Amino acid sequence: MQTATHAEKASPGALERSTIRKVSLRLVPFVALMFFINFLDRTAISFAGPNGMTKDLGLDAAQFGFAAGVFFIGYIFLEVPSNLALHKFGARRWLARIMVTWGIVALLFTWVSSVPGLYGLRFALGVAEAGFFPGAILFLSMWVPQRHRNHILALFYLAQPLTIVIGAPFAALLIEAHGLFGLAGWRVMFLGVAVPAILVGIVAWFYLSDRPSQARWLTSAEQAWLTAELEAEQRQRETNGTRHRHHAGAALTSGRVWMFSLMYFGLVYGLYALAFFLPTIIGGFETQFGSHFNVFQKGLITAIPYLPAAIVLFLWSRNATKHGVRAWHIGIPALVGALSIPLALYMKSPSTSVAVITITACAIFSALPNFWALPARFLSGAAAAAGIALINTVGNLAGFVAPYVTGALKDATGSYHAPMFVVGAFMLLSAVLAFAFCSERRTRAQDEHAAVALDPRAS
Repeated sequence: MQTATHAEKASPGALERSTIRKVSLRLVPFVALMFFINFLDRTAISFAGPNGMTKDLGLDAAQFGFAAGVFFIGYIFLEVPSNLALHKFGARRWLARIMVTWGIVALLFTWVSSVPGLYGLRFALGVAEAGFFPGAILFLSMWVPQRHRNHILALFYLAQPLTIVIGAPFAALLIEAHGLFGLAGWRVMFLGVAVPAILVGIVAWFYLSDRPSQARWLTSAEQAWLTAELEAEQRQRETNGTRHRHHAGAALTSGRVWMFSLMYFGLVYGLYALAFFLPTIIGGFETQFGSHFNVFQKGLITAIPYLPAAIVLFLWSRNATKHGVRAWHIGIPALVGALSIPLALYMKSPSTSVAVITITACAIFSALPNFWALPARFLSGAAAAAGIALINTVGNLAGFVAPYVTGALKDATGSYHAPMFVVGAFMLLSAVLAFAFCSERRTRAQDEHAAVALDPRAS
């Protein structure tokens, strides 16, 4: 533990700034790196599919979609138990255990040789990864007060679009290393993205701390300030009549939690339809427009929408942090995504198609980090663990439904037009629920104001 400086003792404002800065620099980049590897491993199949795996294993679009989506069946069954285990045993041990386990399973994709084997490994990968994302959200939420939480989550969420910006060209380079160790290029790619998960998981065991009081990289004054702030915040939630939300059972039966779950479902549906099928759609440019791209060029094109998405995510979240997260911070991007994603397939060139897909990616990624700022306002303790896990579980049903339905509709209709309209419909559902939540909050605030005005004790 470091010793408190004179400036920290003298200035509460300086103490707060130094503490949040240290948390931001120490924890957020590392947990974001874990998330980067997590998202790359679960979406690696999207790069392998159009670059040899589909042909070698004899997959049609529906089988590819099922293989992509079956990951989430194993994932959702263990999501809530895994997050409750994290709450009980501590984030350091549990997140490190999750990461090493999924890294080992991801490594086995290097030698998959059949469609049933692919299904089995994708299911096992979902079981291994269960609890990581909501656990990471919960972990970061336990380290910063509410007023700083949206900023921290936005920095963390930058890892997701940047995974494709960096990961797509990286995956393409690995695929082009065809013949390395006697393996096909797509098998080399699976090997290359699995090993970092195991290594970083081992490092996480020693690097992370479960709570501020255990953080030797904070001074005693910083530890005391942060612990007091977080404890005061929890007491305030309980004083405001939310004590029942402290318990896991209440979160699982809350109508608001289920509303958040459906809202998240629509956003995730758009996210994974884009993530799993964008490389395949770009591969189809050769047939659609007569263009030809090598593997690395396709990787670069796949990455194009995600760099602007990362920038828009940061700027939109900064606005939300400055003015306070409102439901329209989710509703407006969801509406833009709902309208743009089907439009992309009606463009007349690769460049205009990618431009519209970029708008969709910006919409999806600007909504997601702001969404996660809302549930933390209403849940604490075990309820936060259970509620966040439930929202992520229901939302990630879309991770199974989106790729499978997209692939099945592609096989049935011969094009991606119908599947993309379905994606737009689910994102429209998210927009409607976000605006409904905004309206509900406004009505409730007006009712509470009127009740106070009528209460004689108020005077």
